[in-house]
Order: sequence, then structure tokens, then C-alpha cells
Amino acid sequence: MTREIISAIILCAAMLLSGFSANQIKPTNFMSDTRGGIKISSIIPEKFGSWKKMDVSTGIVNPQQQQLLDELYTELVARTYVSNEGYVIMLSIAYGKNQNDSFQVHLPEICYPAQGFQVGDSRKLTLTTPYGDIPTKQLETTFQSRRVEPVTYWTTIGNHTVKSGLDKKLKEISYAMQGDIADGLLFRVSSIDPDKPRAFSMQQKFIQEMLTSITAADRLRLAGLRD
Repeated sequence: MTREIISAIILCAAMLLSGFSANQIKPTNFMSDTRGGIKISSIIPEKFGSWKKMDVSTGIVNPQQQQLLDELYTELVARTYVSNEGYVIMLSIAYGKNQNDSFQVHLPEICYPAQGFQVGDSRKLTLTTPYGDIPTKQLETTFQSRRVEPVTYWTTIGNHTVKSGLDKKLKEISYAMQGDIADGLLFRVSSIDPDKPRAFSMQQKFIQEMLTSITAADRLRLAGLRD
């Protein structure tokens, strides 16, 4: 039996279980209520390590119309940071209080083409940090052959990073079976840089320094890290 067939069987089983759960389990507890009303924007420092927030935007891709963004997400954070050496990183975080399948519309593979970008090579990468590993994905995107924008991102459900669509569904079901309505977020960094290896290296440096600057509880919330 091939890996593709096994994956298809598992996905079908997850979908059936999801349908059963929807009818049998009615989660009522929002995980977001356990967060104490703390906003994502307040836990990301404006200055950390060798980085500081810039006052002007350098063109962060906005994947949807603002009205749709407001409907789908509880909070959106879009910032631009510059290093001491002058390297620029764009940070975008989309947080949803009530996590559901509509969250998928904001994956960069969808939102970048919607803005006229071409998505080239992509790869999964495990980002190793002093606090644990983060399953991330890297994309190579370009706009009209002029703007080259490598992207690194990951998604979370509750206090877990998500490795795939199947993993996302299984974690949603797990939380629902506990009576919880999971929240979730998409964490994305990018940089306008034709030197792709340098771009991905600087993005990892940015992430590492940011994670070092926040608390263990906030690392858990942003990246599923449990120290």
C-alpha cells in the first residue's frame, strides 16, 4: 500500500470523525478566554536583539479585502523590522479566536498568487530553536520578475504547530472532544531579496531573536514551543 493511499485513508477517516464530532460534540469553551485578553501585538516587542520596528511599511502582502479579514480574524499584526545592518524583514500574524477551515484561505500559497505573485519552489523545514523545533514552510515568490520575496511561515491550532492539513484537522477534533473551541494563527515573515539563501537565513535569525525576547507562555502561543 503506497504512502498516498495510506494518507488518503487517514484523511477520509479524519473527515468522517470530524462529521461525527460536529453532531455529537458541541464545544463551548473558547481557548482564547484562557489567554487573559492579551493581544498578539502586545507580546511582540518593537525592538529586540538586532532588530527594531520601522515606522513605514515596505509593502506587506494583504491577502484579502479588509472586510473579509475582519470577519475571519480576531487580530492582525503587520510590521516591518530593520536590523542593525539595514536588512529588512516583514512580519505578518493573523490570529483567529474561532478556528475553522476558513483559516486555510490565508496560506501564502493562496494569498500571494491572489496579489499577482508567482509561487516557485517550496519546501518544508524544521526550524530548530533553543526551545524546541518548529515545523515551517519556505516559499520562493516573485512579482512581475522584479520583486523576489522569499517567505517563511507556520500555522498553529491552540498550543500546537500544524504540520499539514490532516494534522490541523486532527488537532481541531482533539480540542473539540475536550469541549474546547481552538484558536489559531498564521505566523509569516518575508523579505524582498533576490539572494534567496541569504533571505531565508536572515528570516531564521529574526525568528530566533524574537523567540528569545518573549516569555515561555508567549512562545507556546506563537509557535507551540514548550521549552
